[in-house]
Amino acid sequence: MCRNIHTLHNFAPAASEDEVHAAALQYVRKISGTTKPSKANADAFERAVHEVAHATQHLLQDLVATTPPKDRDVEAEKAKARSARRFANA
Repeated sequence: MCRNIHTLHNFAPAASEDEVHAAALQYVRKISGTTKPSKANADAFERAVHEVAHATQHLLQDLVATTPPKDRDVEAEKAKARSARRFANA
């Protein structure tokens, strides 16, 4: 899994359209093996990003959470702390 794709489910506030699009873009880039498609493949690439984002949005709407939503700021601080511990030894 690409490290740049983050969990989007069960956050308050819910994932934005931009976040869903960014995750879809990263997924399609990873699968296609390119960050910028050629002109010949641009339409297929953009269509794939749109379709993955659409499916992702439906998935997020349909998922049921049994725990309270996570706070984005708290989770960001936890990620920063993990990163600091991870790279402190480098």
